[in-house]
Amino acid sequence: MQLGVIGLGRMGRIVVDRVLEDGHEVVAFDLDSEAVAEAAEAGATPADSIEDLVDRLPDEKRIWLMVPAGDAVDATLDDLDPLLDADDVVVDGGNSHFERSVERAEALDAAYLDCGTSGGPAGAELGFSLMVGGPEWAYEAMVPVFDAVATGPQGHDHMGASGSGHYVKMVHNGVEYALMQAYGEGFELLSEGRYDLDMESIARTWNNGAVIRSWLLELCEEAFREEGNDLGDVDDHIAGGSTGTWTVQEALEQEVSVPLIYEALGERFDSRVEDGKFSRRLANRLRYGFGRHEVKRR
Repeated sequence: MQLGVIGLGRMGRIVVDRVLEDGHEVVAFDLDSEAVAEAAEAGATPADSIEDLVDRLPDEKRIWLMVPAGDAVDATLDDLDPLLDADDVVVDGGNSHFERSVERAEALDAAYLDCGTSGGPAGAELGFSLMVGGPEWAYEAMVPVFDAVATGPQGHDHMGASGSGHYVKMVHNGVEYALMQAYGEGFELLSEGRYDLDMESIARTWNNGAVIRSWLLELCEEAFREEGNDLGDVDDHIAGGSTGTWTVQEALEQEVSVPLIYEALGERFDSRVEDGKFSRRLANRLRYGFGRHEVKRR
C-alpha cells in the first residue's frame, strides 16, 4: 500500500517509520521542510505541499493526518477536501473531540476515520493501540496500515460509527488520569509513612506478579530510578487536562458517575495553584514516561 502522511512530529514520524518497516510506501509532508527531508532519508517520498502529496498517491488515496488537534486539522482538511473523492480515505490520528470528528466526517467528501491513538512516543518500538471510528469499508481498506502502526492485528479495531474512535480514546484518557492519581496517592502514603522504603524496589516488586502491575507502574519504577526516591526536583505541576475534561463533561451529560476520574481531573487543576504534593509530582513525571512531555521542575 502507498500511504500519504501529513504531520511529521514525534507521532507522525513513528507512523512513517513503522509503515515503511512493514514494506509499504510512504509519501510524507510537513510544514517543516527539515522534517520532510529527515523522513525522505528514512525512505519516504518527500512532498512539498499537500497538493503534491495527493498527486503522488494512486487513484484510491489513503492519507494519515498526525497534526495537532483543533485548527490544524480543520486547515489540513480544507486543503485536502477539493482534491479527494468518495473512494479516498483520511485517517485523523490526533486527539480530536469526538463531536468535531462527527462534523468533519459529514463535511468531507472522502471517508473520514477518527483514530484514537494510545502508546505515545515511548511505545514506538511495540506499536500503538488504535481505536477507529467511521465507515467500516474504509477501516477494512486501511487494515494493512493499521497492522503496521499498531502492535499488530490485536492492537486495533473498528469501534463503530464516526466519532466512536475518538470517543473511546477520550474515555481511555479519563481512565489514565484516575490510574495515575491512584498510583500517585499510594506512593505518597508510602513516602510519608512509617517506614523508610525504597520506591523503585516497591514498583519493581509490584510489577512482577502483583494485581496492580501495568506499564504505568513500570514508568513509576523508571521515574524513581532516574529521579531518586524523593523524585528530586520534579515539580508537582501536572499539565494537560483537555481529554479528562471532555470525559467528565460527557459523563455529566449521560448521567454516569465517574468520581475517580473527576477527582483526578480536579487534582490536576489544583496542581497549578498549590505546591508540594508527592502524588502530583509522580503524575508529572509519568507524563514524560509515556508521552515524553516536558517535566516541570522546581
